[in-house]
Amino acid sequence: MTGAMFDKVLIANRGEIALRIQRACKELGISTVAVHSTADADAMHVRLADESVCIGPPPASDSYLNIPRLLAACEITGVDAVHPGYGFLSENARFAEILEDHNITFIGPSSEHIRIMGDKIAAKETALKLGIPVVPGSPGGVREEGEAKRIAEEIGYPVLVKAASGGGGRGMKVVHKASDLMSSMAAARSEAKAAFGDDTVYIEKYLTKPRHIEIQVFGDGQGNAIHLGERDCSLQRRHQKVMEEAPSPALNADSRKKIGETVAKAIADLRYRGAGTVEFLYEDGNFYFIEMNTRLQVEHPVTEMITGIDLVLEQIRVASGSQLTLSQKDVTFSGHAIECRINAENARTFRPSPGRITYWHPPGGLGVRVDSGVYQGYTIPPYYDSLIGKLIVHGKTRNECLMRLKRALSEFVIDGIETTIPLFNELIRQPDIANGMYDIHWLENFLSKP
Repeated sequence: MTGAMFDKVLIANRGEIALRIQRACKELGISTVAVHSTADADAMHVRLADESVCIGPPPASDSYLNIPRLLAACEITGVDAVHPGYGFLSENARFAEILEDHNITFIGPSSEHIRIMGDKIAAKETALKLGIPVVPGSPGGVREEGEAKRIAEEIGYPVLVKAASGGGGRGMKVVHKASDLMSSMAAARSEAKAAFGDDTVYIEKYLTKPRHIEIQVFGDGQGNAIHLGERDCSLQRRHQKVMEEAPSPALNADSRKKIGETVAKAIADLRYRGAGTVEFLYEDGNFYFIEMNTRLQVEHPVTEMITGIDLVLEQIRVASGSQLTLSQKDVTFSGHAIECRINAENARTFRPSPGRITYWHPPGGLGVRVDSGVYQGYTIPPYYDSLIGKLIVHGKTRNECLMRLKRALSEFVIDGIETTIPLFNELIRQPDIANGMYDIHWLENFLSKP
């Protein structure tokens, strides 16, 4: 089945991802509408779009998160679809529903799937039913002291108290002994209530030295699904990913095939539509499901580099009603890719560094890709996420990829603001990174050294 391609798409986002989506739309002959706050009037995605609409003042709550204003922009410009990118409203089930009520296609999964996977408890229950391995823990939310202590004793300390509606490390507490359990639960509940409006928490086993491995999946909502291999996202600070690579140095072909096929079958059974990422902790040869992101990931380019598949193009095609054009046997993996998230931050303190870019010289050459929405003379506003670009490199082998990354970082010049480039220059010289011997705690331990 082939659907009618969209005529005009509104991109409900900003920065590099808005530009990334624009490029895919243009390659499909689709007109684009950029939305922007007053702070982003001079942004690259606004300059390059076919049309643009100002949707409010700088705060995201008054612009990029303001559903009535986004809907008004859709009506004014006559779009037939909206791509949410990542962040902002990309996993907001209500936004997806409202668009569908107005006969505007949400380029993503159904609101039902967003809702199920957005609730970590419901997501875990769904994963279990679909045959995906999960981290041992409570079957649902936990409130009673007796129940909490019993579950923690059963699975064994240390345990992790997590917000059911959480993300980004908020509402998450590690508990090493029984005497700290109830105070940690109270703190997690308070954080979760403030951040997400929901104080439900649950308990799961805390793995001591896991890797964070995620499987990229794609479904067409018609019972067809594939996996596009894994990404290793273990280099993290405060549960925020810093550097990602594909394939993972920790997996072999058999384990990759087994977990990939398990996840792809589950996505097909769910009749899931669009791109999704199933995230796992991996320790001692075992995978443990932690969550599913029902959107495009920041780190999707590393998968594109090793598969040659444009994930955003496929998202748009599938949302228009087309079946997947690829079967699993069509997916081949070639070489190795690494992504560095270049943030406008101090490389050691991670203090944000908004301001004017006085000089901008991105690297180039074979196997080097820079996804960014900034340019020389652009002023980075202080109101949003500090990600200003992504450096992605590809090589035939992991070693070639690391050497190419070292070369590309040495060419990357950004003046006028502080960036995290110096951190990556340090990381690629560490033996553990060169050997692929790191876990989710490695970076924080490295940063804690004087």
